[in-house]
Amino acid sequence: MGKGQQENVATSLAGAVSEEISASLAPVDAELERRYPGDPGTRQPVHTVYVPADAFTVDTVRSWGDRALAALDEHAPDAASFAAVLGLADDLAGPVYDRVRAKLEREPIEDLRVDFEDGYGRRPDAEEDEAAARAARLIAQAYADGTAAPYMGIRMKCMEASVRRRGIRTLDVFLTGLMDAGGLPDGLVLTLPKVTYAEQVTAMVRLLEEFEKARGLTPGRIGFEIQIETSQSILATDGTATVARLIQAAEGRATGLHYGTFDYSACLGVSAAHQSSDHPAADHAKAIMQVAAAGTGVRVSDGSTNVLPVGPTAKVHDAWRLHYGLTRRALARAYYQGWDMHPGHIPTRYAAVFAFYREGFEQAAGRLARYANRTDGDVMDEPATAKALSGYLLRGLDCGALDIAEVARLAGLTRADLEGFAAPRRGDLTASAT
Repeated sequence: MGKGQQENVATSLAGAVSEEISASLAPVDAELERRYPGDPGTRQPVHTVYVPADAFTVDTVRSWGDRALAALDEHAPDAASFAAVLGLADDLAGPVYDRVRAKLEREPIEDLRVDFEDGYGRRPDAEEDEAAARAARLIAQAYADGTAAPYMGIRMKCMEASVRRRGIRTLDVFLTGLMDAGGLPDGLVLTLPKVTYAEQVTAMVRLLEEFEKARGLTPGRIGFEIQIETSQSILATDGTATVARLIQAAEGRATGLHYGTFDYSACLGVSAAHQSSDHPAADHAKAIMQVAAAGTGVRVSDGSTNVLPVGPTAKVHDAWRLHYGLTRRALARAYYQGWDMHPGHIPTRYAAVFAFYREGFEQAAGRLARYANRTDGDVMDEPATAKALSGYLLRGLDCGALDIAEVARLAGLTRADLEGFAAPRRGDLTASAT
């Protein structure tokens, strides 16, 4: 065939065949869109801090930042000493340390949960009522004066019979207080703990529907996280994955699945000395959570360590190394959020997160630039990889590990460009980049 000669294209199927197949798959198309809408594209906090309701005050966020800075001043007063503790490469030591300190001064907590469950316990009703009302007032005040963490809310008591009424009342008092103070903040997050059956999630949905009706809110306005702390929430009696049912029972309101390290470990009989987020039982549970949540828009959060960085410097350094290692391990497994239990954990949380994004961003930006410009490189990337690369860069930007100027310099892309690659149309992910 000569150059420029047009290829003869022939088909054998009648046009009606394609139309009939499309019509037959229309319900499936709709089901895919409903069940797997993809990531919401909003910021995901790198951690959640739990503060008992009776300990929560107007200056909790700032206090945690100050205490974290004091820990650095005492136990790692400069970049070299901090890097030596954590094993940071020389080229990362300064940038990571400087960014950690700046973060602690500017935004020490990304997500705060006022805890009315295990961290608070059972109190007289009048006392818990007052604490719930105070939490609403202080959170509303913090959002009004600009001192709030980006995300704030409460962890209520669970839907088990012994505490159900108390949990419902606390949620009602808290949400009512926010409404009376001016409305629900955009960063509001609620956590439902110790879920074992999908019916408990359904009950939470009904509860929020009734509140929305009572206060004239848009249906679906209030979402919530589901805490995974029991074996039954992972595997049902018939051998199926309960956690997938929990997501569907939430009817689009579920925003996250949070792994509860110690309750889940205890449920399986893991002895206290071996309860950790890197235990094989924890890895199994989180892997099932991750697969069940993939594509649904529900995000998975790792748990915490209960080893606190307190005491003499040598002991603090040991706890820092443990926390840093667990956080880096979680990030490599795509668990981009975890729990922090103590102000001393925050420096190593941010050090791990910042190092993770800074050590890989040049390669990620370069690969994404080659993909965007359709230029050759040593890796042949496809739309799904471009989505992962852009998501990596966006998470780094959101937490403060990266600056848009340095990403733009290497990738030649704006934030809007990155967001476009991070949220491709469903069909685009099946198309080859070649």
